[in-house]
Amino acid sequence: MEKGYIHVYTGNGKGKTTAAFGLALRAVCAGKKVYIGQFVKGMKYSETKAEKYLTGLKIEQLGRSCFIEREPEKEDIDAAKSGLEKCRKILTEGKYDIVILDEINIALFFKLITVKEVLDMLEKRAPHVEVILTGRYAPQEIIDVADLVTEMKEIKHYYNKGVIAREGIEN
Repeated sequence: MEKGYIHVYTGNGKGKTTAAFGLALRAVCAGKKVYIGQFVKGMKYSETKAEKYLTGLKIEQLGRSCFIEREPEKEDIDAAKSGLEKCRKILTEGKYDIVILDEINIALFFKLITVKEVLDMLEKRAPHVEVILTGRYAPQEIIDVADLVTEMKEIKHYYNKGVIAREGIEN
């Protein structure tokens, strides 16, 4: 049984979720099973349709269909805690080869869940499961346990010129 590694994709630049989905596509095409739990996301992005086309891919949104602007509401906390429990079970069971915890760093930033809870979940995962944690503001404790950390850094972005998110590119 191969050892599963922990990846972190963080930073203020575009591409964290995109990189994770690219890894998921590669893995599914290699015959692996992939679970993607999207924290703080409940809106239907284009990528949520992927499981209709790719055998071995499961995507679940574990957030509400609105952005957290300032203080999270009780519903945001409840959704994140429920999502964390679902992901804990999936990681422990080991039925998936790769588990992507999309935007979990944002859930940590907004204190919807705790770093201790996430570290405990990572420690108790089945040893072969590869885990990818995405989102800005990755806490140092998460970076410390990771085997691979990539920081996406914005150098230039067309959003700053007023370009809105486009279907199939940003959402």
